[in-house]
Amino acid sequence: MCHLHKGLATSVIAAGIFLMVAATAFSQNYPSRPVRIIVPTSPGAHSDVTARSLSPELTKRLRQRVVVENRPGGGTMIGGDMVAKSPPDGHTLLMGGPSLSINPSIYKKVPYDALRDFAPVTMAIKQPLVLLVHPSLPVKSVKDLIALAKARPGDIEYGSPGKGSGPHLSMELFLYMSGARMLHIPYKGPAMAIIDLRAGRVSAMMLSMTGGMPHVRAGRLHALALSGTKRNAAMPSLPTISEAGLPGYESAQWNGLLAPAGTPGEVVKRLHKEVVAVLLLPELKESANKMGADVVASTPGEFAVHLRTEMAKWAKVAKSAGIRPE
Repeated sequence: MCHLHKGLATSVIAAGIFLMVAATAFSQNYPSRPVRIIVPTSPGAHSDVTARSLSPELTKRLRQRVVVENRPGGGTMIGGDMVAKSPPDGHTLLMGGPSLSINPSIYKKVPYDALRDFAPVTMAIKQPLVLLVHPSLPVKSVKDLIALAKARPGDIEYGSPGKGSGPHLSMELFLYMSGARMLHIPYKGPAMAIIDLRAGRVSAMMLSMTGGMPHVRAGRLHALALSGTKRNAAMPSLPTISEAGLPGYESAQWNGLLAPAGTPGEVVKRLHKEVVAVLLLPELKESANKMGADVVASTPGEFAVHLRTEMAKWAKVAKSAGIRPE
């Protein structure tokens, strides 16, 4: 029996060594063909812009073409599911966003587990939302808006690009923390929502800086505050919601790169190293700053913690807002 156990132990060790050598050899040959970044949204969305800003330099550094493919639909779940079920070899990646942490609170059937089925590589960028109001609404600050919404509970209508979107949940977080009540009017995308806000058919909205600030600069809408933790270089005079009357408030749009779970650690390390190097290029940082975004370039571990924390936060907000998974 002793000889049998020794033989088994030797076989297990040999198998382990073989797998380690094979994994190392695989990672050294990575990538062996073009790398696809799947964007689960339409062209022009934040995740699309981020992916396309990375791909040219990443192509040079990986010495293989990095191709961006848009696979929109299903609340970003079509593209996400495609990557989750792809071979875990680092050749198919996901440019994820807030929906990864929001969807479990909005949909009964999410075809993947965002914490279990992906290997985070890095959070790339973060961009605050801007709290916008129509000029006809008699408010000049966050405190004014909270006071008016409390005085007229449910009377003020706010728009969003859709139920369960980042701007929708960010507004619900605002109401949850302030104790105010407003009526949600969901739209199919930001374009129709901003048209109705400009026309005064809804009175308030959270929107990305890139989507909202042109209308503010044109004088058609008023910006009250930003949703991030610090003021933004693109609009330094605009306070954060936290400093303007709701301490501790924070929400942001973000984009980050993920691989399928089971992707070899050495491949994730290589991807992280190269993507971060591209993110930290002065021209890319400057381009992000012009859009009101900040380069994050987190570690895989930091990105994983962010996903977990955000998932718990939005579950609490969805419950408070009475949003039932559909």
